[in-house]
Amino acid sequence: QVLLVEFGGGLVQAGGSMRLSCTASGRTFSYVTMGWFRQAPGKEREFVAAVSWRASNTYYADSVKGRFTISRDNAKNTVYLQMNSLKPEDTAVYYCAGDPTSRPTMEPYNYWGQGTQVAVSS
Repeated sequence: QVLLVEFGGGLVQAGGSMRLSCTASGRTFSYVTMGWFRQAPGKEREFVAAVSWRASNTYYADSVKGRFTISRDNAKNTVYLQMNSLKPEDTAVYYCAGDPTSRPTMEPYNYWGQGTQVAVSS
């Protein structure tokens, strides 16, 4: 079993930056691909970014490419999502996820955090 806990959500103005973090416990984190997804009100949950277990590969949704950066620190069992140039359309609940069953860019993942709210004001 893997427990994922997200930190760092909140309210930010458009054009601002925010960093989310997700700490994992309960299993060897280092060998697990990690991802971030988000769900805006009234919309389906969508892929945001993912990073392979050695951080040799990263994946991004087109909507965040060039603005968001995913990274990980295996020594700290933590994955990060640095979000720059935020837009109101980035407003959503952001979920950390671990261990995809197929492609890193899509569900299902085996493990999920509880989510953290990010709100971007215009």
